[in-house]
Amino acid sequence: MPFKKNNQYGFEKKLDRPLDKKIIGFRCYEGQADKLKQIPDWQEKFRLYIDELIKDHSE
Repeated sequence: MPFKKNNQYGFEKKLDRPLDKKIIGFRCYEGQADKLKQIPDWQEKFRLYIDELIKDHSE
């Protein structure tokens, strides 16, 4: 049963910054994807790590 638009129970993103429309995909070593998905809030932690990696590389 689909949700009606503008319902009070709809999903709300609680991010500090908006997400880009482009998707970055990469291949993990065997077993990494399953272990990564077990970490709570792993996507946001990964985004913050990418910011650090870019900052370190640009210096």
